[in-house]
Amino acid sequence: MKEKLYIFDTTLRDGEQSPGASMNTAEKIRIATQLEKLGVDVIEAGFPASSEGDFEAVSEVAKKVVNSEIAALCRASVNDIDRAWKAVRHAAHPRLHTFLATSDIHMTYKLKMSREEVLATAVDAIKYAASFTDNVEFSAEDGSRSDPDFLCQIFETVIDAGAKVVNLPDTVGYAIPKEFGELVAYVMKNTPNIDKAILSVHCHNDLGLATANTLAAIHAGARQAEVTINGIGERAGNTSLEELVMTLHTRPTYVPVTTGIETKRIHPTSRLVSMITGIMVQPNKAIVGANAFAHEAGIHQDGVLKNPMTYEIMKPETVGLTSNRMVMGKHSGKHALRKHLKNMGYDLSEDEVKIVFEKFKVLSDKKKIVHDEDIEALVNEGILRTSDIYSLEYLHISSGTTVFPTASVKISINGKVIKGTGTGNGPIDATYHTISEMTQTRSELLRFSINALTDGTDAQGEVTVRLKEDGLIALGRGTDPDIITASAYAYVNGLNRLEYLKQNPPQESGL
Repeated sequence: MKEKLYIFDTTLRDGEQSPGASMNTAEKIRIATQLEKLGVDVIEAGFPASSEGDFEAVSEVAKKVVNSEIAALCRASVNDIDRAWKAVRHAAHPRLHTFLATSDIHMTYKLKMSREEVLATAVDAIKYAASFTDNVEFSAEDGSRSDPDFLCQIFETVIDAGAKVVNLPDTVGYAIPKEFGELVAYVMKNTPNIDKAILSVHCHNDLGLATANTLAAIHAGARQAEVTINGIGERAGNTSLEELVMTLHTRPTYVPVTTGIETKRIHPTSRLVSMITGIMVQPNKAIVGANAFAHEAGIHQDGVLKNPMTYEIMKPETVGLTSNRMVMGKHSGKHALRKHLKNMGYDLSEDEVKIVFEKFKVLSDKKKIVHDEDIEALVNEGILRTSDIYSLEYLHISSGTTVFPTASVKISINGKVIKGTGTGNGPIDATYHTISEMTQTRSELLRFSINALTDGTDAQGEVTVRLKEDGLIALGRGTDPDIITASAYAYVNGLNRLEYLKQNPPQESGL
């Protein structure tokens, strides 16, 4: 019988530490709900001590999710643990996840603590956390660069103190699969009470080896994997849930473990996270990239037509892709849209369906066929941005070879509508300059990109911007058949995310 591999998803915590990928409470709840349907065992909802906004988000996720465990991250301190427990105590299955650095370089230069002091602090933190719940996890930050014997010592000590999960992070993505697997095997062999806890791993992708390192660790005995959707996270990101799960699914004899992941929900979950964070999935990304199941070479196409297994090691349907889609258009009614939304994984209320349907009818007047990607964008625009400070009400552009680019804009600021006009080097520059003056913001545009959501000349344009202001970075995203309008939506979305960050400054956890 196969052993259980627990999937610990940290998209809402470590994933949110991607530059600009901040999420508000409604967005976190939407992703958490989808992660629960996906079948993840543990959802790390955030770092409650980092900001009031994150505390609120963790609390609301804890109240909403029923089946998955909800973890709150906290440093090894009484104040952090109190804050984390207050946020997560509402959960049906709460977990406290505390961490402390164990590598010599971190202990010497960051913590300025001896090994004995680190051991004592870790034990005190675990005992205090265990006074609230018996579901406590301890992470040895920078574990892959820690002395193996000290790792075994601290794991043994915290397990005795009440930790049910001990986590070995490759915090800076330094490990190589062979050595990381050997380190996990060493810990498994030389920690006397390791049978009383689950050994977890948390790998970063700085050298592009996060998934490989995690697989090596599982092969060596780790039974919890900490992952994110699309591999997002600090710096180069984390182990990708979809890559790890589908590797185990496709190669079931490599490691005799099983997960509770419903693989058909992988692609919709990937799209949702991409929409909400504004972080685009690269076309050649494994499993969920646009080219993952595309075949252009003639010899490949010929082989796939004869037998898909010649060039496809897994079926697209396995991860939630299907060519048998219901065609949605201007004659589709609200009932059909509601059913289609449910099939896509969205359980919306009647009021939310009404909002999406109104936007759907407007879009269907512009397009013959409304694709799933279009509908996802409508959900994002209509449901997940209800508390924005800025809202675009009207945009008119004058531009051309003989016309100086001019933008006329009507924008709502906290419910108050104002009008403005401005010029620029082009229609988008004029739009951004005008909105900036109206909102009295001074953000720097670091990146601007345009993609088509679907094929065809009537496809919606999807614009992503990266804005920087006062050291804060936010991503903005907008969609519309008109790319200038989409650009305006993206800019306004980015400004709203910057305002959220100003109220809830991000704080890195270090894992």
